[in-house]
Amino acid sequence: MDTSVLDWHSKAKTCKLDGRAFIDGKRLAAIDGKTFDCVSPIDAKILTQVSRCQKQDVDLAVKVARTAFNDGRWSRQSPGERKRVLQKWAEKIVAAREELALLETLDMGKPIKWSLSVDVPAAARCIQWYAEALDKIYDEIAPTAPNALALIQREAMGVIGCIVPWNYPMIMSAWKLGPALAIGNSVVLKPSEKSPLTAMRLAELALEAGLPSGVLNVLPGFGQEAGEALALHMDVDAIGFTGSTRVGRKMLEYSGQSNLKRVFNELGGKSANIIFSDFEDLDRAAKTAAASMFFNQGESCNAPSRLLVQEEIADAFIEKVASQAPEHLPGDPLDANTVMGALVDESQLRTVMSYIEAGNAQGAKCIAGGTQARRESGGFYVNPTIFDGVTNHMKIAREEIFGPVLSVIRFNTEEQAIAMANDSSYGLQAGVWSSNINRAHRVARALKVGTVHVNQYDDDDITVPFGGYKQSGNGRDKSLHAFEKYTELKTTWLRIETA
Repeated sequence: MDTSVLDWHSKAKTCKLDGRAFIDGKRLAAIDGKTFDCVSPIDAKILTQVSRCQKQDVDLAVKVARTAFNDGRWSRQSPGERKRVLQKWAEKIVAAREELALLETLDMGKPIKWSLSVDVPAAARCIQWYAEALDKIYDEIAPTAPNALALIQREAMGVIGCIVPWNYPMIMSAWKLGPALAIGNSVVLKPSEKSPLTAMRLAELALEAGLPSGVLNVLPGFGQEAGEALALHMDVDAIGFTGSTRVGRKMLEYSGQSNLKRVFNELGGKSANIIFSDFEDLDRAAKTAAASMFFNQGESCNAPSRLLVQEEIADAFIEKVASQAPEHLPGDPLDANTVMGALVDESQLRTVMSYIEAGNAQGAKCIAGGTQARRESGGFYVNPTIFDGVTNHMKIAREEIFGPVLSVIRFNTEEQAIAMANDSSYGLQAGVWSSNINRAHRVARALKVGTVHVNQYDDDDITVPFGGYKQSGNGRDKSLHAFEKYTELKTTWLRIETA
């Protein structure tokens, strides 16, 4: 079916929404019966009521997950058996792509175009990839003397708490669930209260695929209630968290206050995108700089929000980038042609607008956008915004905005560009644009970030790790390296009697 001709507004009217938690294979209300409003950023209308899970719900879910792990209904299945279930789950995600895409768009505000073509396939691909990977990970035999045999094995940890953000609900959930479940753990997942709906539906699809009840539990609720209780729980073995650096610090504190559980944080970013004058296709560089910044409304931790441009081409290049802004004007997220949608809620709208005000107040020059859009819709929209004349000390260049705001910073030399790029508390990603292969390698090596994009910014897949340096976090999502977060290493040393 050609999904571009679907009437998404009509489908939205008939979409079944269930905001109840998912515990032990069943949809459940919160134990105390409390709920909160799930509000669509498209038009600020209430979608449904969602279970407001708290400590008692966390206690129940963790108990269920621990029982499931200990009795081996999943953890002691063979890798091949777990593989078949996860593969079937990925297939069910693909089969439910229209439903899942619609839920994601209604809940989070991103265009249906991207929910359908990016988020759903990426989530399915992640689950599929870890299904294929799990029976190809071999243990080790250490080099020993003839009278010993030393085995080094990876084992599932037990109960994993996963806390994911609101900007990519499906993808972020899949990044945690894929490796954690593949290796045999049980999971308690807490999605953001701002976009919780797809996480519960993913869990239902996993159950339909054959994942035993109790192995995956999903608790919607607020961070200071359900999230904090999960991170403090004495029977949770590890926390995989994606979110703000501020909350990431709290996750580490909670670990120290509880059972010293492992904490793996994927946190914020303020990525530099460096354009050297020697790059031969500045039109493509400008188009990519705008598209990668304004994708997902700028609500991406890896958004290249600092555009560093060499002075000798700065005026012409900035003009090229500014000319791209009209291509990303916010539109109706349920229109298949829309490329930029709504910010997730009114609070985020206010935050983004306050940063725009700060940019103006500190002397940056707003050359595009800077205004709220689509007020008549009742939703939360901001025009793609570009500031020129930004210096690295300005608030808009230092802090993560999580909105469609691009700061242009000029530099003269390669050394200056590297220093500016690294002058940040974050170290998630960066871009380098140069036709000089030596410069590209030199600069990439000098940047203190987890990923460097060279002469592109949007190429990526599940096979490479995702994470950052400094206050962008620790550990890595994606790739085989993600297994390291959800396993324990065990050494078994056997004495062999010699003849």
